[in-house]
Amino acid sequence: MVIVIGGGLAGLITALRLARAGIAVRVIEKKVYPFHRVCGEYISNETVPFLKSLGVYPEQFDVPQISRFALSSVAGRQVVMPLRPGGFGISRYIFDNYLYEQAKGCGVEFVLNTEVESVVYAADSFTVMAGGKPYTADFVIGAFGKRSKLDHTFDRAFARKHSPYVGVKYHIRTEHASDLIALHNFAGGYCGMSNIEDGKTTLCYMVNRDVLREFKSIGELEEQVLYKNPLLKAVLTSSDFLFPRPETVNEISFARKTAVEEHVLMAGDAAGMITPLCGNGMSMAIHGAKLVTDLLIRFYRDKNLTRAALERLYARQWQDHFAGRVWLGRQVQRLFGSKAASQVAIGLAVYVPPVAGLMMRYTRGREF
Repeated sequence: MVIVIGGGLAGLITALRLARAGIAVRVIEKKVYPFHRVCGEYISNETVPFLKSLGVYPEQFDVPQISRFALSSVAGRQVVMPLRPGGFGISRYIFDNYLYEQAKGCGVEFVLNTEVESVVYAADSFTVMAGGKPYTADFVIGAFGKRSKLDHTFDRAFARKHSPYVGVKYHIRTEHASDLIALHNFAGGYCGMSNIEDGKTTLCYMVNRDVLREFKSIGELEEQVLYKNPLLKAVLTSSDFLFPRPETVNEISFARKTAVEEHVLMAGDAAGMITPLCGNGMSMAIHGAKLVTDLLIRFYRDKNLTRAALERLYARQWQDHFAGRVWLGRQVQRLFGSKAASQVAIGLAVYVPPVAGLMMRYTRGREF
């Protein structure tokens, strides 16, 4: 038995793939499907071969194909360039629920509306307490997202420090080209826009908490800060907002994390986050799920692979595939969120196109 804590992209792909390999899986998720998540809702095309091999590429939702990237400075100066390898847009509300239904159909057991309280490893097995009930497992996958109470339970280094970032997401109806993903800078943050299913657009921005604290509400922040970018002002003042209130998440951390904690195999954002401006978090979650399931399937079929060897292999593979991209994302982020730095970034994109191309290439992976 494998227990997956968290039913996001990494958790659902992991559960689905293990179940299809004949391994018993239980997913414990604190919410009930379908539900929204704060996310840019763009998936790089590097994932397409793998998703098609699993039979879960979401073509039935008529997802928009995205092949161009627009970047604007705080002052609204904009450049548009090709986006390689491109990608597609789909909401987490739709895609996560679709994967949930697929996993249920393969025999995955779901424990929903339940939060995990503790995870204890002893005598080569785990005891997971959730909703006051104990569950046992051979392995536990930690796919519980950007930040969780369990991070403190495991005393993870990054969780000891406060992170200054807050995420805000809307779904809107607006005039936005279906093949375009846009990144608009404003003082203290940046905002991503791309289309998803049904002609809707995801508008998701990240802002420094200190900037938000200067205002009484998110609406006031947007009027006083985001409106200073004329491109953002045009969108925010003319669009049809589809949520009664925005989805938000606090304490977003891009600090280094570890792929294995107290024998728990971390996946998705729990293993490490790339900055949203690189547009690659969903793709990394899917790829990470492939890496961990490759090893678990091998463990159950090959009695010569020990737990210790599996943990070492997974930690090494995660580093090899993602550590460089996550590091580069942190460096690139320094070019955004201020007037002077964003003008430099625009200048580089306009006058030195190979620099922008290299930045996009090295924050994205190869097909898998």
